[in-house]
Amino acid sequence: MEFNVKKLASDAGVFFSRAMQFTEEKLGQAEKTELDAHFENLLARADCTKNWTEKILRQTEVLLQPNPSARVEEFLYEKLDRKVPSRVTNGELLAQYMTEAANDFGPGTPYGKTLIKVGETQRRLGAAEREFIRSASISFLTPLRNFLEGDWRTISKERRILQNRRLDLDACKARLKKAKAAEAKAAAEHELRLTQTEFDRQAEVTRLLLEGISSTHVNHLRCLHEFVESQTNYYAQCYQFMLDLQKQLGRFSGTFVGNAESASPAAATSSPAVAAATLPAVPTIPVVPTIVGVPNTVAEGVLNPNEVKPPASGTRRARVLYDYEAADSTELALLADEMITVYSLPGMDPDWLIGERGNQKGKVPVTYLELLS
Repeated sequence: MEFNVKKLASDAGVFFSRAMQFTEEKLGQAEKTELDAHFENLLARADCTKNWTEKILRQTEVLLQPNPSARVEEFLYEKLDRKVPSRVTNGELLAQYMTEAANDFGPGTPYGKTLIKVGETQRRLGAAEREFIRSASISFLTPLRNFLEGDWRTISKERRILQNRRLDLDACKARLKKAKAAEAKAAAEHELRLTQTEFDRQAEVTRLLLEGISSTHVNHLRCLHEFVESQTNYYAQCYQFMLDLQKQLGRFSGTFVGNAESASPAAATSSPAVAAATLPAVPTIPVVPTIVGVPNTVAEGVLNPNEVKPPASGTRRARVLYDYEAADSTELALLADEMITVYSLPGMDPDWLIGERGNQKGKVPVTYLELLS
């Protein structure tokens, strides 16, 4: 018990001495041992790294999970060291609703078929989003958290110890200045040498940790590259899914008109003037008329580009929206933003046109084109 009392008294004395030194420094009544410029730069760099890492981490969490309630739930599960339950993405939920709606409206109707196609694409988008979130969490968020909860806590702890060692050193310097008797001066000098040694040792330990921030930057740079790669793959998948969906849906104008005619027979008997006033103008493609006795190569599924001639009614100009790689010799490869001439043939799939570029000719998908008036 006597030992504990003495230790408590000693600790209280050290704490009081540090408090007095800190207060006098703030009041400008005591000298302060300054760290060298290189050490101060290391401290500033470490603080900057910590602050920006926190901001990047928090905002990336918001990017991956915009719902604040879900983020709080994930945080609690993480602190309790429990597995976060799997959560349905918005795309997957939308896909479920579209599929159920298609079943109610009739999966064989044009609207029902389209709902099923769009719903399947939304499901694929949701699955891609889930994989992106998982990959980004492992490759990017986890290393940032490990730095803040591991390396930075160690650095902060050693910096606090260094601060205490500096206060002890400056307090010893102050006592040495106030000492009058030779014996008191000798004791103060001995104590000063000890505290100086402890301060130098702790300064070296802290310096090594601060210099390790450079390695942290290298690690975070590698993680950032992995995050960008995951994000690029995610958006590339989404883009491809939407292109595939666009090709499946094709042009809607003919489907809409067909649905309107079948749903409202009276619309067919309405005056042309009313129809022209209510319906938007839709660009048309010149069609080659069918000639009796001439084989229709398109209807038979075989297209020889050399035998195809532009219609007498004229052609249209179109701008290519995306690159397109021809699947066979009957198709024409396309480059984004180039201009080509297009026209249609009787019996062709409405999703395709004949495209010409100079002496080259072949089928081109409508969804890759912007028809110009």
